[in-house]
Amino acid sequence: MPETANRRVMAFDFGTRRIGVASGQEMLGTGQPLALIPARDGIPDWQKIEILLQEWRPDLVVVGLPLNMDDTENDMCARARKFGKRLHGRYHVPVEMVDERLTSFQAKGDVMAAGGSRDFGRHGVDDRAAVLILETWFGLQGKRVGE
Repeated sequence: MPETANRRVMAFDFGTRRIGVASGQEMLGTGQPLALIPARDGIPDWQKIEILLQEWRPDLVVVGLPLNMDDTENDMCARARKFGKRLHGRYHVPVEMVDERLTSFQAKGDVMAAGGSRDFGRHGVDDRAAVLILETWFGLQGKRVGE
């Protein structure tokens, strides 16, 4: 595994209809949207995920955990954790969970501010939400190092 600051990290914004994917390098602390993967009741096209993992070869995968505003977990948290466990089990990549509260809301706001489509059912923002999840995780790493 490379030096911590040089890790390539991939983030997933888990959803029941779509899963957003982003990638970035820890040293830069920023991410880029990669893909929107269709899902059927939370079950993704695993082949598409495998292709992305082979192409980008992340050292670590981060999955967003959609906690409630009062820090409690909900059904989607359990499903996101299960998705993370399946990623680890299938592809043997380290997986970490990160609080993703409000990332989809922020991603929609960013799209609207830039004049993009408001039809989020057809034009998902899950890949942009994955970037925010990734950048949240990067920010937490900086705090851990400084603690």
